[in-house]
Amino acid sequence: MTLIQVQPVIMAGGSGTRLWPLSRAGYPKQFLVFSGDHSLFQEAVMRMQSLAATDVGVSAPCIVGSDEHRFLVLDQLREIDVEPSAVMLEPTGRNTAPALTLAALQVLETHNDPVLVVAPADQSVSDTASFTAALHDAVKQASDGAIVILGIAPTRPETGYGYIRAKAGKTTLDVEQFVEKPDLPTAERYLAEGAYYWNSGMFVLKASVWMNALERFRPDIASATRTAWAARANDGTFVRPGKAQFAAVPAESVDYAVMEKCPGSGIDIRMLPLSAGWNDLGAWDAIWQVASKDANGNTSIGDVLISDSRNTLAHATSRLVSVVGLDNVVVVETPDAVLVADRARSQDVKNIVNRLNTERRSEHTLHRKVHRPWGWYDSIDAGPRFQVKRIMVKPGASLSLQKHHHRAEHWIVVTGTAEVTRGDKVTLLSENESTYIPLGETHRLANPGKVPLEIIEVQSGSYLGEDDIVRFDDVYGRTS
Repeated sequence: MTLIQVQPVIMAGGSGTRLWPLSRAGYPKQFLVFSGDHSLFQEAVMRMQSLAATDVGVSAPCIVGSDEHRFLVLDQLREIDVEPSAVMLEPTGRNTAPALTLAALQVLETHNDPVLVVAPADQSVSDTASFTAALHDAVKQASDGAIVILGIAPTRPETGYGYIRAKAGKTTLDVEQFVEKPDLPTAERYLAEGAYYWNSGMFVLKASVWMNALERFRPDIASATRTAWAARANDGTFVRPGKAQFAAVPAESVDYAVMEKCPGSGIDIRMLPLSAGWNDLGAWDAIWQVASKDANGNTSIGDVLISDSRNTLAHATSRLVSVVGLDNVVVVETPDAVLVADRARSQDVKNIVNRLNTERRSEHTLHRKVHRPWGWYDSIDAGPRFQVKRIMVKPGASLSLQKHHHRAEHWIVVTGTAEVTRGDKVTLLSENESTYIPLGETHRLANPGKVPLEIIEVQSGSYLGEDDIVRFDDVYGRTS
């Protein structure tokens, strides 16, 4: 008997706007830890690895994500000791159909038409054993040429999910129709009728089946993505499609491009019900739904005190948060932004994010603590002509060789050892030692040690923006 080969594909793009202010464009929800020790992205990767315990062959995961998040992806994979087969870097977001096409083209070139198990990186599953069993069943069916969607029996009239209408078939449920996110009366009708399921966004199919269906229904996407693929560049694990060519690919979701057109077309598209404690953590109400609660239905995360409140979520990141007399409310605190919202309207948080984007406010993109491939920095204070940052550099890592036109910097080592380049001089600084980087001086900060390096940086000058950097040498490919 031939072993079925499975290629996990983790879709790790997206910005998670409805989980602002915790999720931001520069550090979106899929890389956040909401419970336990692992991020949603890490959990998605590990769930795919569970198939290796069955009678199918599982390849290393193929990750599709944004070029902006490439080092987040590698760092988080390294934490769970997983080496990807490839990380496909989208230079710009074109939605999920082109993203999946990149993965299909990659695996068809390196494998012999495996079964793709496609999963978003921003969902939670509480019953891994049931999930693995359902996925194994879906793989078996997809190996014969079917497209298998994982559907979720609805437990409430949810307006934030798309739905699938299905009926009993020979081996599973036949998909009759995909329907968009409904209003509340329609969602209540779907729940009462019992023939509708939540669309989980997870599906299983051969790479060739996807490409054939895309060529049939959206040949423009197929052709444009092939052009971008032909112009790709390989950088170790990273695979970068041609930037200009990929920008010309029509932006479309997998559902719109292919799945919604399959019913009645002669394509074998099925739905397998999944009962594994699934949740699409797309908004704060969904976080409340899956979280632990007290006797009054309240969820508290972080340093939180709750009094005389019901069905409320309070999330503290950096300080004490206290709530009194609230009902069905979401309170989320971060060092630079606080959200207070009606829990029933948590989908509308995206309206705030849209406004932040329109007004070009940094809270749309970055946290006060900003992660970089070499570590992170936290802007702990600022005022006219000065800014104070706490900086952590990973062992063996270094910042770029750079200079600034408008600011000088003072560095004080808190822990670890700093290797400081100033002009043509290189010196080592230990704890409690400091140095001064004059305006216009070429410099670099590196950590030659085996423990994290932490420094306090005081910037002073007429302009303190992050774009006042001229890079001369950078191991992360960010030279000017």
